[in-house]
Amino acid sequence: MTAELTMNQIIHAAVRRDVARTEAALRALADGDGERAAAISRGWSHLVAMLREHHQQEDALVWPYLRSEGVDGSLLAAMESEHQALADALTRGTEAVASVVAEPTRAQAVAAAEVVAHSGQVIGDHLDHEERDIEPLIRGRAGSPGWKAVERKFRAGGATRAGNMMAWLQDGATPQVRTALRQTIPPPVLFVLVAAFGRGYRKNVAPVWADAPVR
Repeated sequence: MTAELTMNQIIHAAVRRDVARTEAALRALADGDGERAAAISRGWSHLVAMLREHHQQEDALVWPYLRSEGVDGSLLAAMESEHQALADALTRGTEAVASVVAEPTRAQAVAAAEVVAHSGQVIGDHLDHEERDIEPLIRGRAGSPGWKAVERKFRAGGATRAGNMMAWLQDGATPQVRTALRQTIPPPVLFVLVAAFGRGYRKNVAPVWADAPVR
């Protein structure tokens, strides 16, 4: 059975989910709750790290591969430009969240939530564009030797990296995303990766969002 969502879309779903979680958590922050502010910062920092890694892989692997396939260079240049705009938005979001850690007031948290919401709009616009114009190009080459070589490079990094990523992708995922992930990675393999190698995420990041609703 072919997964309805690609791994790229599964990652995008986790990104959108964590942006929404961060904004909601900031809006709900109790005045003076420095411990919660630090936890929100930890969750946001994890999201930023995962998204930056994802985009670095696209810049280093996906865009060169598509160029070699003769894909429109202007589309790939637009993707690269959007990555830079997105990096700037992440920086602004990080600065805003850090300001709440330094001064965990309601006013500061609400102001930071607005910045995160704007960052989320920049992120969402790029992800939508990529899913609309890049995903069909990748799906059409999914079984090709060239794309399989790119996927092998994506999987580099060892079991701990894979386990923590799988734990992140599943945490608070919708039923559709969970189903697609199980169709992409055999459930026994997924279970072992998360149970044996996803401890870092489960210990340090998942508790930040333990009470967040599934989106």
